[in-house]
Amino acid sequence: MNDDEFLAERFEAHRTHLRAVAYRMLGSLSEADDAVQEAWLRLARTDTGDVANLGGWLTTVVGRVCLDMLRSRTSRGEQSLDVHVPDPVVSGADGIDPEQEALLSDSVGLALLVVLESLAPAERLAFVLHDMFAVPFDEIAPMVGRTPAAARQLASRARRRVRGSAPVPDTDLGRQREVVDAFLAAARGGDFDALVALLDPDVVLRADTGTGLAGASRELRGPAAVAGQALLFQRAAGSSRPALVNGAAGIVSIIDGRPTAVLGFTITDGRIVEIDILADPERLSRLDLASLDD
Repeated sequence: MNDDEFLAERFEAHRTHLRAVAYRMLGSLSEADDAVQEAWLRLARTDTGDVANLGGWLTTVVGRVCLDMLRSRTSRGEQSLDVHVPDPVVSGADGIDPEQEALLSDSVGLALLVVLESLAPAERLAFVLHDMFAVPFDEIAPMVGRTPAAARQLASRARRRVRGSAPVPDTDLGRQREVVDAFLAAARGGDFDALVALLDPDVVLRADTGTGLAGASRELRGPAAVAGQALLFQRAAGSSRPALVNGAAGIVSIIDGRPTAVLGFTITDGRIVEIDILADPERLSRLDLASLDD
């Protein structure tokens, strides 16, 4: 084995971890892959002979790359008021494959990713690296151009936002599936009252169509508005296939054999508190939905 092959082998040993870091930072699977690839390119042209902890070094590199990507989004005005649902990780209803399980090892639901996207880039970096991956603030501080104490404050502000906004989902997957199945049955039966009974008083629905058309993507709040939208959606949804969406009970809408929407549900205390719908055809086409094939 030559030096290049040895370096590539060492990098591959960290790839899954690095992709998990980048996914939490960016909320985009394709951009996460781009960030990991950039880390490889930087490694390939860097003398790491004196690096004692290659995994830590690569995590820092990926963090810097992701921070630059987040700041670039902001400078281009991509952080708009339009509804945006992060990329879901979709797997068959019978279980998550090992690679996806590693990607979601900290129960990274869509509801949490939505809240992370509301953070400033430096806050998101400090929170993700420290709270999710135990990176010390001494290492985070140079990345954000702050002192360690200031980096700690960034993570603290982000933590308060997450705790105040991201609902904590029920852990019983079987119970989650029962609630989602009841929701679908009520929608198919046109039972408005049954739908409302399944929804938390503070329920929110986000639908990201990616079309850029006025009124196409939307955010709705409250049981009446969400139940009404569910009735409209079900009439146009075609068939629905059970799936795991970021490790939680969800569904994929299928029309003429083609996925048209992924719905992720966040269920707390037996009620639906959040529904996140990705119906952007371009982004759906990039998702790995092979596990849903019959």
